Amino acid sequence: MILADSAWELTDPYFGSTDTLVRSMYICTRFSIMAQKPSIPKGTRDFSPAALTKRNYLFNTIKKNFERFGFQPIETPSFENSGTLLGKYGEEGDRLIFKILNSGDFISKVDDLTYTAKNSNSLAPKITEKALRYDLTVPFARYVVMHQNEIDFPFKRYQIQPVWRADRPQKGRFREFYQCDADVVGANSPLQEAELVLLYDAVFTDLGLTGTCIKINNRKILSGISEVIGAQEHLMAFTVALDKLDKIGEEAVKHEMLAKGIPESAVEKAAPLFNLKGSNTKKLEILKDFLSTSALGIEGVHEVETIIHLTETVGLQTTALQLEVTLARGLNYYTGAIFEVSAPEKVQMGSIGGGGRYDDLTGIFGLNDVSGVGISFGLDRIYLVLEELKLFPEHLDTSLQILFLNFGEKESLAALKLVNRYRAAGFRADLYPTAAKMQKQMKYANKRNVPVVILLGTQELEAEQYIIKNMSSGEQSVKSMDDPIQLPKWEF
Repeated sequence: MILADSAWELTDPYFGSTDTLVRSMYICTRFSIMAQKPSIPKGTRDFSPAALTKRNYLFNTIKKNFERFGFQPIETPSFENSGTLLGKYGEEGDRLIFKILNSGDFISKVDDLTYTAKNSNSLAPKITEKALRYDLTVPFARYVVMHQNEIDFPFKRYQIQPVWRADRPQKGRFREFYQCDADVVGANSPLQEAELVLLYDAVFTDLGLTGTCIKINNRKILSGISEVIGAQEHLMAFTVALDKLDKIGEEAVKHEMLAKGIPESAVEKAAPLFNLKGSNTKKLEILKDFLSTSALGIEGVHEVETIIHLTETVGLQTTALQLEVTLARGLNYYTGAIFEVSAPEKVQMGSIGGGGRYDDLTGIFGLNDVSGVGISFGLDRIYLVLEELKLFPEHLDTSLQILFLNFGEKESLAALKLVNRYRAAGFRADLYPTAAKMQKQMKYANKRNVPVVILLGTQELEAEQYIIKNMSSGEQSVKSMDDPIQLPKWEF
């Protein structure tokens, strides 16, 4: 019997129909109109078991190398006080920060003048005091300042957590994504930059991702360029526009620079550097000549030269280190070397990593003269690259190694005891929950890519034996219940 649970059901003539089918169809139709189809916000994703297995493979590979290089893990809250984040990433970065509305009746606390002005810049501070973190570096700087008396410097930390940006979603660009960061604070030696280049190389080598390129530049070089061309007062506008060169092209970059007030003569003077070609040695020589009148620019050139020399001395396995004069990375806090990692040329993808040196990021929180340098792995983009190049190991799909088939109550009880013995021996094992048809259980095993099924039916139970079946070859092996827990040495 279908009962009414609202007023419209009691009064509607169709609901009152004595035909059960009519009433059922009517209620389903009514509720389908009322219920909204579920969805998730743009720029976010659900992850299936198969996808999450691959992501965990990436997490584990990166984490393993972080720890091999001596980094220690920390975690910070998913949201910070707005004052911690705002003003640290430049104008464009601040625009992409997700702000969190204050709890309670936040609008009642806004005065009429501010409310009627409808100016988001003056309204925001009155209705929001917290924001989702934009990256892991600024929260890390805040962490260092708050815990400075507990930290042994130089402090090498790694952090693997999600971040949020109100960006326009597109391929490889999400609003919620994970960053995998490694930073060193309390040391300003170029050895740290060289170590981070080697860390990138170690991770990409373990992933089998050949053909990646680590681009390097220095913010001091960019400051020197702006000084030489006569645009020093437009440094931020110059670097923000320059950072878009590979995305929008040379003409569009020049147009943006001019629109930002950079003199045309300065833009033309810098133009030869937009397409600087050749080896690292050749580029360094050209820069030394171009920046000969800028002490800061020459200092940046020498820093890059040292990092390149150190990494070449050790040797990179699968990546290339390339000086890229137009690399700017538009974040305000970088002061020295900057990095960006590009995917292999055969894959259409933006950067899959980046970072740089920040000489006094902790200074914004009251702790001066603490130099730091760090890099980040773009896990979500690296995932897409590995997927496109088919570089994920095949065995990752084997989330379950052994499935015990279910032949009934007595048989399943005996199988359950065996399942626990196999689990205790380190195998990923499970028992099919019901005594369904054999065909259905085997179909389930195939869909789960289970390499081994174990059969324990009535005859096997009486003989105190069970059968191990190789799902690939069909080969079978009979074992006694008392035998040691192990699988035959098959090739899977």
